[in-house]
Amino acid sequence: MIKKKKQEFIGAGTTLKNSPRRGPGHGAGMGVEKPKDFVNTWGKLIRYSKREMPFIIIAIVSAMASTVLSLMGPNKLSEIVDTITAGLLTGIDIDKVTGICIILACMYAGSWILNFTQQFIMATVTQKISKRLRTDITEKTNRLPLKYFDKVLFGDVLSRITNDIDTIGMTLNSSVGQLITSVTLFLGALLMMLITNIWLALTAVGATIIGFFFMSLIMKNSQKHFSRQQRHLGAINGHVEEIYTGHNIVKAYNAEKEAKEEFSRINRHLRDSVFKSMALSGLMFPLMNFIGHLGYVAVCVVGALLTMNGHISFGVIVAFTIYVRQFTNPLQQIAQSFSNMQSTAAASERVFEYLEEEELEDESKKTEKLEKVKGDVTFSHVKFGYNEDRIIIKDFSADVKAGQKVAIVGPTGAGKTTIVNLLMRFYETNSGDIFIDDVSIKSLTRENVHDLFCMVLQDTWLFEGTVRENLVYSKENVSDEELKKACQAVGIDHFISTLPQGYDTVLDDKTTLSAGQKQQLTIARAMIENAPLLILDEATSSVDTRTERIIQSAMDALTVGRTSFVIAHRLSTIRNADMILVLKDGDIIAKGTHKELLEQGGFYAELYNSQFEASA
Repeated sequence: MIKKKKQEFIGAGTTLKNSPRRGPGHGAGMGVEKPKDFVNTWGKLIRYSKREMPFIIIAIVSAMASTVLSLMGPNKLSEIVDTITAGLLTGIDIDKVTGICIILACMYAGSWILNFTQQFIMATVTQKISKRLRTDITEKTNRLPLKYFDKVLFGDVLSRITNDIDTIGMTLNSSVGQLITSVTLFLGALLMMLITNIWLALTAVGATIIGFFFMSLIMKNSQKHFSRQQRHLGAINGHVEEIYTGHNIVKAYNAEKEAKEEFSRINRHLRDSVFKSMALSGLMFPLMNFIGHLGYVAVCVVGALLTMNGHISFGVIVAFTIYVRQFTNPLQQIAQSFSNMQSTAAASERVFEYLEEEELEDESKKTEKLEKVKGDVTFSHVKFGYNEDRIIIKDFSADVKAGQKVAIVGPTGAGKTTIVNLLMRFYETNSGDIFIDDVSIKSLTRENVHDLFCMVLQDTWLFEGTVRENLVYSKENVSDEELKKACQAVGIDHFISTLPQGYDTVLDDKTTLSAGQKQQLTIARAMIENAPLLILDEATSSVDTRTERIIQSAMDALTVGRTSFVIAHRLSTIRNADMILVLKDGDIIAKGTHKELLEQGGFYAELYNSQFEASA
């Protein structure tokens, strides 16, 4: 059985929000790019990884020790060459050569063991950090207000969880260890060259200074393109997710051409940013390769002159050619590591930007809790707007007695669903208050408020899992009898029995459910939840007339003894409501029973009669 919190269900969907229309590609970084702070972003990542820092330090020390051992190898090779050279005329000291070889073999073996230790630790640490980042982002999602998702694409959020964290993980796993090894090798080779021969060392260093200069220029200009690359990647994920979700609508309106054009536009932005970032960073490797070869040539020329003059032995040249390779190769690796670290800085910035978003108010100090609920609900001069400059609910007041069935009707955009949003505390009122049993919902935790309601939305939501898991969702200890009774009440039990494994059938892409059947399952889920207050937001909008009658009968039984709020466009379904609130432009313009409102005439009577005229 899957056990999930209701809070996760609310955070996962946006079925109750009146979000502004977002066109494909909106959001995810398609605007003007601000300058990125490479050092500050990496500082955040290092501080985030402080829990694993002791292991990272061990890995760094292992990498450095491994490199130091490998650096001592050329010096031993020089001794072997000099010993063999000196013995060509008098006889080679085999014992001495053998002893040096054994020491050399032990040094290289120790270097390999330490390098393996570093790689094993970094691989383990990387997975722990990546896991924690994904966990923190998931938990952060449940702490974000729904208004945040009004302004971003879901695909962009998914891109941060997948692409951006994968980029961070790959860099920590490979590039950090490589960078430490390369820097140690570079500095160690420089030190050994200076010890071996200062003139040859200065010759090699002079050639590499040119490389450092050009590498710094490339890094300075490529970072902004790496940042754009990650943001455009988020944008294209958002577009694909949006178009794929609504592919039926896209086809129905023959909008494939526009969708392709929009995809091409975002893809072009992504291609340009990837090309510029890769082209600039790609210059580093051939540049360092050229500098390395230049260093070889310079060392060979200067070394030949010094050998001819008797200042150095042949063994020194052999050792120095290895040192030059150890000195120049790290430059290429450093360039590659910095290129990867630039991508990681861009990815980390997006991840930390998300983690630093303003959260819902901390409610840990709230101690008041409603458990045994009578069901009185009072709206007191509620004022609200999704945007501060556009008020939707202007001055809403209503008293609902326990056990009453309250219908909320009105034209599209009148604020019906918004009232439910505020009642569930998905959004906070701009002013005014809402009370349940004379207790302000602001004094209760959101989790407590959500526990008081069971709800059925116009937009159904089912996850990949068995029928049973979708029905019980966050409810524990639900018996098979309760499950079957709820499904029989909404008329879905017979259909479930025809499925291959009945209630244990997995709902996935292979299991085809109609919109009405999905709605029946969500209604049964609400019945199983059995909370004291009920919200029905167009609960029967996706079912046929016969099924609607079955569900309506079940709903009538479900609402007995519960305070229920019904949002309905089919006014025939709410004729038995105890109170009907008629909304228009965010205000209550009439209230009463169905009979009273018809006798009064006015807007409700016009709305009700127009539905029958339209169907006549």
